[in-house]
Amino acid sequence: MAFKGNITLPKIPESNMALSVLGVFLGLLLEVSTHGPSSVPRSSWRHDDVDLLEFWEPDVFNYTTLLLSEERGVLYVGAREAVYELNMSNVSIKSNQLLWKVPESDMSMCILKGKSKETDCRNYIRVLQVLDEDSLYVCGTHAFQPLCDYLSLQGFRLQDRAEDGRGKCSFDPAQSFTTVMVDGELYSGTAYNFLGSEPIISRSSLSQSLLRTEYSTSWLNEPSFVFADVIREGQNSPDGDDDKIYYFFTEVSVEYEFFGKLLIPRIARVCKGDLGGQRTLQKKWTSFLKAKLVCSMPELNFVFNVVHDVFILKAPHWRDTIIYGVFTSQWGNVGLSAVCAYNMSSVHEVFSKGKFMQKATVEQSHTKWVRFNGITPSPRPGACINSLNRMQNINSSLQLPDKTLQFVKDHPLLEDPVLPIGNGPRLITKDVNYTQIAVQRVQALDGNIYDVIFTGTDKGLLHKSLVLEGEVHTVEEIQLLKNAEPIKTLLLSSQVARFLYAGSDSGVVQSPTAFCEKYLSCVDCVLARDPYCAWDRRSASCVNIFQHDADPRKLFQSLKGDAGICPPVSRLTVGDSQQVLVKPGASADLPCPVRSNLAQVLWKLNGRVLTEASRFLLLSENGLLIYSVMPEDAGRYECWSVEASAGKNFTRLVAAYMLRLELPESVPSIAAQRPSSAASTVTPAEGNDGNGSGLTPARTDAPSLTTPPSSAIKPKSYIPLEVSNLPARTETLDPSAKYIQHNSSVALLSLFLLFFLLFLAALVYNCYMQYLPAPCLRLRSALLGSNKKPQPEYAACEAGLMDPVQEKTDQNGAHPLRTLRDTGYETEPECGNGGVPSGSDEDADDSPVKERPFDVDCTSQPIEYADADAPF
Repeated sequence: MAFKGNITLPKIPESNMALSVLGVFLGLLLEVSTHGPSSVPRSSWRHDDVDLLEFWEPDVFNYTTLLLSEERGVLYVGAREAVYELNMSNVSIKSNQLLWKVPESDMSMCILKGKSKETDCRNYIRVLQVLDEDSLYVCGTHAFQPLCDYLSLQGFRLQDRAEDGRGKCSFDPAQSFTTVMVDGELYSGTAYNFLGSEPIISRSSLSQSLLRTEYSTSWLNEPSFVFADVIREGQNSPDGDDDKIYYFFTEVSVEYEFFGKLLIPRIARVCKGDLGGQRTLQKKWTSFLKAKLVCSMPELNFVFNVVHDVFILKAPHWRDTIIYGVFTSQWGNVGLSAVCAYNMSSVHEVFSKGKFMQKATVEQSHTKWVRFNGITPSPRPGACINSLNRMQNINSSLQLPDKTLQFVKDHPLLEDPVLPIGNGPRLITKDVNYTQIAVQRVQALDGNIYDVIFTGTDKGLLHKSLVLEGEVHTVEEIQLLKNAEPIKTLLLSSQVARFLYAGSDSGVVQSPTAFCEKYLSCVDCVLARDPYCAWDRRSASCVNIFQHDADPRKLFQSLKGDAGICPPVSRLTVGDSQQVLVKPGASADLPCPVRSNLAQVLWKLNGRVLTEASRFLLLSENGLLIYSVMPEDAGRYECWSVEASAGKNFTRLVAAYMLRLELPESVPSIAAQRPSSAASTVTPAEGNDGNGSGLTPARTDAPSLTTPPSSAIKPKSYIPLEVSNLPARTETLDPSAKYIQHNSSVALLSLFLLFFLLFLAALVYNCYMQYLPAPCLRLRSALLGSNKKPQPEYAACEAGLMDPVQEKTDQNGAHPLRTLRDTGYETEPECGNGGVPSGSDEDADDSPVKERPFDVDCTSQPIEYADADAPF
């Protein structure tokens, strides 16, 4: 048989490849969401549960530019068309205000350019920096024409010394932006044009012209700036090094190929004494270098590649400085956030000794970046001027050789990444998107130093966490903002245990750094593991150790969570129980105010543990709900909290109720002490805190305490700390604050359903496009059908393909056609050679000529092609 044409395999459409990549990524997200580490806040406070101070004014929005001046005791707030001076101790008190609106002519020009009059064409204050003791430097978007001026603090008014704000302030109020004032010079990261397509990192000063980055994608490629700050290295530096300004941003990768825009978090550096080049890089940075900032889970190969905010925790010596950053992933709202920490010494090592990268044009490929293996010019490109350079008569960047400057221009990217401390995140949370971060270093009563991490979310929540011997503990979660909106600015006062300030679109909120007074018992205070808080026996209250004058030796604090150090308390008596009178057949709701999200809840009736097998009992989040109360349901109900910490279980009596039935006088009373048939006996130690609060710690070494099996009760979802350092997230105790806690099971189920629907869509698409095998094609044919009837001869041919046919000769000795096989190649009927007898005895057949499936009149039939790519 002769075959014509080339072998052509079916092509896989690009959409299938994209779906495959998406499927792999969704599977990875499911793995990370299921097995990734997480930290659950122990306590959750609603906005109305804590004492917060707020500031906002009608018709004023975007309170996102904050400047704290602790010397003056004020907080400066930049909003839309307004600047406020607030009392630092009470932000609800306004001392001064300045209104800075846009003239009608500028607003009309902005509208003609296609911008919104109500939102874009206003003056959003984006820059508030201290210039000297008597003035602030203020910049605003000014209807997409950035403008800067000087604000006099004496009369709190502008000095009418307006300057062009290009390169200092963003055009678009929604565009990412960062600034820092260093010795009277403004360092900015922003866009230089109206369209926002020309990003620059610049320095503005009165004595020098604007110094900026090169307009090139290898320098900056669609960056999103988040933070900038100065690190003082020049003070008492043994090698006479210069101070450095570090920028943090996320940009589109230039060194990796991807089917979409791959984002990379970056850290960039410039030298404070940089003056630009003499001929090469005139008025451009000669010290600009950037490196990749890594925040990932190596064990799962999952990368957090978008940085949202950075906080630099400075130390007396710059090498001891630590950089904290909050990261998320760019692929959708996966609900995973991470906090990574970096040593400044590691950053300095990368910039001073790291390998450079260079462009390498590969044939039939896009431009890639590879390691530069050549000889690096001397002095080292991108380095600051130090004592060694001065010994070589190079006293400024203007004297650097062109070879070094040209190398910096072509090689701004370093190959070596900046790795986090411990090669992984210090904190990972599920179902939370962090937007801001602030860190404070405090010394606890044990003498150790701890870094307390404050993180703001896109839902207006604040998390307070710390790392204890490699274990992450989130102390509490506070609803700072009434509305579920992002926290866009977070500031901490430098004075320990003072205040924290959060800025959002709707206003400014002032919060204390600790809520020690919310813990009503010694056990609760110690189990909070808050370095700010300790239990004071004299006042029988939980106090802030930085604001309390008590003797530290008489305070109880254990950051390991060992509540066994608490003093013993008296026991509750039957008379201390709350009386509850219920009519027969009615429902009874017994609340149990357990504040810890890490605690299990245990209910007892007359000393016996209630189980899910009890007929009329429903264990709910906040307490016990009894439907259709019967006489046998009367008795003493106790709610116990069981919390694991420091390898022990700490049991406390939270609430006690005496349930009685309101029976008619003619009906005899039934004994209330009747045991329940579905109860099992567990008798923990009882006690009372002495304050009538009902929060009763019990000694963990009490011989009568037996922890019931998890199947016998319905506790809060909790994984003991000795089993997992990062337990799964639980529901909030108060139903009105359910949105504070999130259940990841819904997200996981939605993710799985999305992946299944995508797989099903790909399967249907491939079946419809005839990319799948015969069974799917037959199903497609059965479902869709066809109005075109096949020719009779070829219908018989299809039947012949299904049944094996033995080759026989007819009465005239003619050799019939052999059975055709569907090979995918173009074929033609065997006509020329079909009449040649084979000469085999097996082919002889004396039977009359029968109509065979492949007896086709080849002379009257055109050649058909089975291959779809064959020519017609």
